[in-house]
Amino acid sequence: MNQAQDKNVISFTQVMTKLPQLMPKLLHLLGGLKQAYLRTARTPTGLGIAFEKAVRRHPEGCALKFEDQQFTYKEINEWANQIAHYYLSLGVKKGDVIAVMMENRPELIVTIIALAKIGVSSALVNTSQTGQVLSHSINLVKPFAVIIGEECQDAIAEIQDDINIQAHHFFWFANLETLKFSGNVPDRFINLAHCIQSFPHFNPATTNSVQGKDGLFYIYTSGTTGLPKAVIFTNSRWMLAYGTYGHVLDLNQTDVMYCTLPLYHATGIVVCWCGVIAGNATLALRRKYSTTSFWKDVQKFDASAIAYVGELCRYLMDVPPSALEKTHRVTKMIGNGMRPNIWNKFKARFGVKEILELYASSEGNVGFSNIFNFDNTVGFSPTPYAVIEFDKERNLPILDEHGRCKKVKKGEIGLLIGKITRRSPFDGYTDAEKNQAVMMHHVFKQGDAYFNTGDLMRDLGYRHTQFVDRLGDTFRWKGENVSTTQVENIMGEYFKIAAAVVYGVEIPHTNGRAGMAAITLIHNMQLDHVDFKNMYDLFQKSLPSYAIPVFLRIQQQVEMTGTFKPQKNKLKAQAFNLSETDEPILILLPGENSYRPLTLEIYNNIQTYQYRF
Repeated sequence: MNQAQDKNVISFTQVMTKLPQLMPKLLHLLGGLKQAYLRTARTPTGLGIAFEKAVRRHPEGCALKFEDQQFTYKEINEWANQIAHYYLSLGVKKGDVIAVMMENRPELIVTIIALAKIGVSSALVNTSQTGQVLSHSINLVKPFAVIIGEECQDAIAEIQDDINIQAHHFFWFANLETLKFSGNVPDRFINLAHCIQSFPHFNPATTNSVQGKDGLFYIYTSGTTGLPKAVIFTNSRWMLAYGTYGHVLDLNQTDVMYCTLPLYHATGIVVCWCGVIAGNATLALRRKYSTTSFWKDVQKFDASAIAYVGELCRYLMDVPPSALEKTHRVTKMIGNGMRPNIWNKFKARFGVKEILELYASSEGNVGFSNIFNFDNTVGFSPTPYAVIEFDKERNLPILDEHGRCKKVKKGEIGLLIGKITRRSPFDGYTDAEKNQAVMMHHVFKQGDAYFNTGDLMRDLGYRHTQFVDRLGDTFRWKGENVSTTQVENIMGEYFKIAAAVVYGVEIPHTNGRAGMAAITLIHNMQLDHVDFKNMYDLFQKSLPSYAIPVFLRIQQQVEMTGTFKPQKNKLKAQAFNLSETDEPILILLPGENSYRPLTLEIYNNIQTYQYRF
């Protein structure tokens, strides 16, 4: 191993020095692993059972804080039971799906528990979705009903006639303390809080009939077709997360986990909440992330742990220091995407002792968690995986003379693949063709099967890896996955754009990749004939803010490969570097609502962090 590689590995000595701090939580970890792995597809298990056990352990303990409200485990459980009994009375049964679209608040938590108790999968719809994308997401999972918060009613009302659900199955929660709400309900919606009032508070018998193989959530992920794909998250897989991530956090009844991450993503709804339930701790929610309110909320809720994505950490590092960021009891945080260049600075500035960086995907079967508290790693994985040699130019694994894949050496970068076994199954998407596209067969020997994560990782040794980059046509920006095809489709609707090629580019001092589009205008139209404010307005109406391209590159024609695919690798490499191309580049600066030419002055200001993207 050369010297450069040696700097990127974990040694036996380093592992041994971490063992003393791991020992106090070892029994908790072992108990979690036992629950995670001693199960079968037909074992009664899952969120409903785990939550009812937590209620029995600590009924009067605080389960949830939100704004000025708080609820005990018993109160949350009884509220969920009323919802469960109500839907059972409507004939809802195990295996059905109900779409749920709400911002972070108690009603979302309670609804998910209720549906879990009757074996119904909650399709957790992204609250940023609108129009065609939203109707596609809901129809994709063929739901019995939709449950929404008032904050999402306009988006649903706009496409209500396009959703394949009976007219009297649109349920609604008011945008306030719903148990006290007595006002008017919008047309074509039913007030769920009113419906459940007369239903019993006791646990439904159905909870113990839910098995590991039964669906718990649908979580939506971007796909290469340009529209979201629904990933099934089974109760068995939830139990795996509960036994691993949930116990890695090592929370107890005095702990409060503050979560501003959207609960339609797995990091919030699975990883963070698992840790809370496992330790009978408290979940403190905020509807949406706010930099200015972050440490105020931490103080208000007396949080001891926080949830994060890399972008959130960068935002917190960007603001001037304040007294609030030091006078708190937060010692640990869990999430993903912490950049190496701020990792130690973040710990030092905010007094955090443990960064439990993790790696997982909504659809994948392999996960890592930083249980040894090493810096700059996604951590350790108990699940079977391999990091294989990969040719990025050809977008193919590198094979040996026998046609088998080759594992990288320690310190090297390769493609992460997760072995598909009975204990680490690939639950997959609703789309069978998509499932086959991400499965690899006969990888190291005849008959084996692996899930292709599409992610490049550095093998650090001792079952640790470091995230390097993401392959394919999806990139991550503002903590969200962006489908390039979806953005290309929307851009193609603008009447002056003949073609658009979308890709992600890195901006210094930011996390992930910002959107950039190489566009050709109809009839090679001149730039001064294009209303870029009008163009932006279309993008804003049709796309979430994180998916709107930051850069536009104006091309005379789309440069293609020999197989008639856009030259994305070349475009990515050139990015928005003015010295790499003579073609005009436009930029959407933070806080502006129209594109302007990217000048050398603006380019240099980006490099010196004069703008906060």
